[in-house]
Amino acid sequence: MSHDLFDAQLTPLGWSQVDGLREHVKKSGLAEKIELVISSPLLRTMQTAVGVFGGEKYTDGVNAPPLMVENAGHSGRPAVSSLNCPPFIAVETCREHLGVHPCDKRRSITEYRPLFPAIDFSLIENDEDVLWEPDVREANEAVALRGMKFMDWLWTREEKEIAIVSHSGFLFHTLSMYSKECHPTIRDEVSKQCAAFSYSRKRSLNIYKWFRRRFANCELRSMVLVDRSMLGSYSPRFNYPGKIPAGLDLPSDIADKKLVEEAEKN
Repeated sequence: MSHDLFDAQLTPLGWSQVDGLREHVKKSGLAEKIELVISSPLLRTMQTAVGVFGGEKYTDGVNAPPLMVENAGHSGRPAVSSLNCPPFIAVETCREHLGVHPCDKRRSITEYRPLFPAIDFSLIENDEDVLWEPDVREANEAVALRGMKFMDWLWTREEKEIAIVSHSGFLFHTLSMYSKECHPTIRDEVSKQCAAFSYSRKRSLNIYKWFRRRFANCELRSMVLVDRSMLGSYSPRFNYPGKIPAGLDLPSDIADKKLVEEAEKN
């Protein structure tokens, strides 16, 4: 693999695809719904995230840092404003397949921050890329497990409408793992990786293909994640887990119960 592709940037064709997706996101109304943008901390994904979901062209003198400075990554693109758009977070766990390929090795966070001033890099622990190894390609199973870890973290977010800008390989293996949570009919077909299905399994085939088909460049898919353990329940964000004190401040109903119990003992 050529080291000229180290942390590869978007090509002119890639930027053209970004512009097309941005137009779709604007026209569809999705841009107004997104509450958070999560991006893999590689140059091409952050360029994509900013290009699709960022603000308009940045103007000097605006009292807000740009999402991306002018010509970031030798892109020849104007700076992008952070105004009127959701917050952006870089997350290490949704990176592409690690190792061997120079295009999947990231720069240091110190190098990224001046290029993407308004992206939050605080969740990334190491400045340098300590995960990428030149001679070891991450196993598919390891990518899937990393994807599950990412999804577990995603559940902790309060935002409901989240855009995730990641990579084909990472998403492929993560969604393949998630397909095991589907209806048994679909799960069986996915595990078999069958090439042919009967007509009665047409619906399973469609979902199978959806899970197993790799993402194209700048492809957008919508997913609804549901925690089945929370179905029919609601937990207001302002709830507070109070405690029952042990002293004289016992609630009256509990105090009365204790008095009855003590009377019965005597």
